[in-house]
Order: sequence, then structure tokens, then C-alpha cells
Amino acid sequence: MSSLSDDTLRKILVQIQQTAIESQRALQLTKGTQASKERERRILQLTIDEINSMEKDVNLYKGVGKMFMLTPRPTMDKELKSQEKELTDDINSLNKKSKYLEKQFTEAQSQLRDIFHNAPKG
Repeated sequence: MSSLSDDTLRKILVQIQQTAIESQRALQLTKGTQASKERERRILQLTIDEINSMEKDVNLYKGVGKMFMLTPRPTMDKELKSQEKELTDDINSLNKKSKYLEKQFTEAQSQLRDIFHNAPKG
């Protein structure tokens, strides 16, 4: 490492620090989005459970803009299930992304530790 110039070492250090900062910011954003999607999915699951607990001949209405439209039960069930599947897929992909970002952040921290640990004293 000592064969590299101070300027080169400084550039490498800045790049690693930027990677760590960007990874941490992206990780926080991803976790926030993931929490939001989890909330949406819980609300959707409660809606599905509530509809399933009702009698089969009850009219179901769906909010459309400023009004409500009568929606057949099979159509409503199908839409809610597809929304639930979409949210679950989104949550799974966000989970993978957050694991990748955590790994990237940990590696950047490790690189910084190694640089400072192996830096010449003086």
C-alpha cells in the first residue's frame, strides 16, 4: 500500500466512504419503502378477511374516485388477491435489495477499517 501516492490513497479512501454513505442512504430508503408495503399488505389482508367473513349475498362496493361502484364478489376477490401478490413480490424484491445494500455497506466499512488498521503510524 505504501507504493501508492498519497493522492491516490486519498481518492480510494473518498470513493470507499462515498460507497458506504450511498449504501446506507439507499438501505434506509429501501427499509422505509418495505415498511410501507408491509403496512399496505396488512391492510389488504384485513380487507380480504373482512370480506370473507361476510355472507356471500352481500353487495360489495369499490371506491372509484369520488364515488363507489357495485363490484361482483369474484371480481373483488380476484383484484384483492392480485394486489396482495403484487405487494408480496415487491416486499420480497425489496428484502433482497436491502440484503445486498447491507452487504455492500459492511464491505465498505471493512475496507475502511483495513485501510486505517494497516496505515503506517507516524
